[in-house]
Amino acid sequence: MHASYVFIGLAILLFLWSLSYSASRLDRMHHRVETSWEHLDALLQRRAAIAIEIAHGEGIDPASSLMLMGAAFQAREAAIVERSEAESGLSESLKLMMSDPAELAAVSPQLIDELKHITDKIRIAVTIHLEAVNTTRALRKKMSIRLFRLAGSAPLPVKYAFEDDVL
Repeated sequence: MHASYVFIGLAILLFLWSLSYSASRLDRMHHRVETSWEHLDALLQRRAAIAIEIAHGEGIDPASSLMLMGAAFQAREAAIVERSEAESGLSESLKLMMSDPAELAAVSPQLIDELKHITDKIRIAVTIHLEAVNTTRALRKKMSIRLFRLAGSAPLPVKYAFEDDVL
């Protein structure tokens, strides 16, 4: 009889340890999503700054400059709800400007290289952020996480539409 109480006690301790481990892992994943988003946001802000520098360049068509400047400012100042649409608009404006040989010739080669470099970094940051979001969502779908409400009041991580854009 005494051995069964010890076994039940160990089973309860193992179960509580498992819940504690799951809650800790979920907390780490939420932190990973937040830090990956902060890094991605910083890179997107830098891309918008580069776009503004390009728009201020000499030799840029005034209409293209205005379009690029508007898209860059909208991307920098957009609230989180409109952010996806604003970043997609900036991506399209940059693609349009980079596809025109006359516009491209008017831009400093240093700015073009910096834009290409930051775009590569953004692609990597988007991949890391999406992986963190997908892993966190998969973890939150587990029965034990939902049943014992281990996520607490943390919001479900979201994936933004601009993350699907080819930058």
